[in-house]
Order: sequence, then C-alpha cells, then structure tokens
Amino acid sequence: MRNSHDTHTSIERESIQLVKAFLEDDKNAFDQLILLRKKMVFNLCHRFLGNYEDADDCAQEVFLKVFRSLKKFRFESNFTTWLYRVTVNTCKNKLNSLDYRLRFKKMRINNNKRTEDAPQSVDVGDETYSPDSSLKRKEISQLIQEAVNKLPTPQKMVVVLRDMDGRSYEEIVEITGFKLGTVKSKLSRARQELRETLRGRV
Repeated sequence: MRNSHDTHTSIERESIQLVKAFLEDDKNAFDQLILLRKKMVFNLCHRFLGNYEDADDCAQEVFLKVFRSLKKFRFESNFTTWLYRVTVNTCKNKLNSLDYRLRFKKMRINNNKRTEDAPQSVDVGDETYSPDSSLKRKEISQLIQEAVNKLPTPQKMVVVLRDMDGRSYEEIVEITGFKLGTVKSKLSRARQELRETLRGRV
C-alpha cells in the first residue's frame, strides 16, 4: 500500500508528463491534467470560499488560467506548488471582489439557508465520508468553515494551506510570497481568532 508521500510524488510526476505532452501539442493531455488535478483544485477553492457554486466557478477559472499560462511554467520548479499558487491567487481575487463580498454578506443575512441536498463542507471524493456519518460531524465541519470564512484573506490563506491542507511552511512561503515570519505570525493570529470564534461551540 502506497503512503501519502508516494502518492503525491506519483501525481507530480504524471502531471509533469502531461504538461510536457500538452506543450508538444498533444490535444488530450490538458483534459487528462484536469482530471488528475481537479479534486485538489476544487477542494482548495471550497476551503477558501465555503460555497460549492463559487468553488466550482473558481476551479474552472483556475484551469482557464493554467491553460493560458502553462507555457510560462519552468520545469525546474514543482508543478503542484505552481498550481497551488495559481489557485490561491484566483481565490484571493474572488474573495476581494466587491461582488463576492456583497453576495456573501447577503448570504449571512439570510442565515446561509441550505437545502437538504446541499453539499457539506467536506472534500469531494472523500471516501471516509458516508451517509452514516453523524450529524455532529457535519455541524462541526460547518461551524469550522463558517469561522474560517470570517477570517481576513491573508490569515485565511495561511490557515487553509497549513491547517486544512497540510502544506509545509516552505511551501506556503513559495505559494503566497509571504516571508516565513509573516506566515507564522498570520497563522498564529488566525488560530487565535478561530479559537475565540469556536469556543464553546465545538
């Protein structure tokens, strides 16, 4: 059974092969690249935006940017980190847009009304999640996502990448462009705000 590191290494290697094939005019390579990386991109967008439709739109925008920018990719760098950077910047732009902020404010006023079949705040394709999961787990997941949604964008970036997505400090520095000390201070403030928001609720 392969461990997580082996899996990530295999996906990175396959991604590089597909990028090279795309740059050599293989018409199907980009479609295969999307299939390989869409789960990661969507899940990251969903953690940032906390809304299925926005995450889906944002993920599509990410792959459009990747399609347009792939010729600029330098093979001496890690493709996964490059893809994370494109995704995070796209999410940041979405979060900072006036349209999103106004709509999100309206959603909060409406108390985030959802239908029974609305997506929960869980990873797409997460095999550990099933209909038998407890209501408590769903409630906690939703509370955490709502608390993350309230963080300022820079703090949200580091807490999503570090605590929700498991990126290393070095990767976060490369993805965000923040200095290491900035990453650690923003992460500390974000964790403190989350603790205060969630105290007594989870």
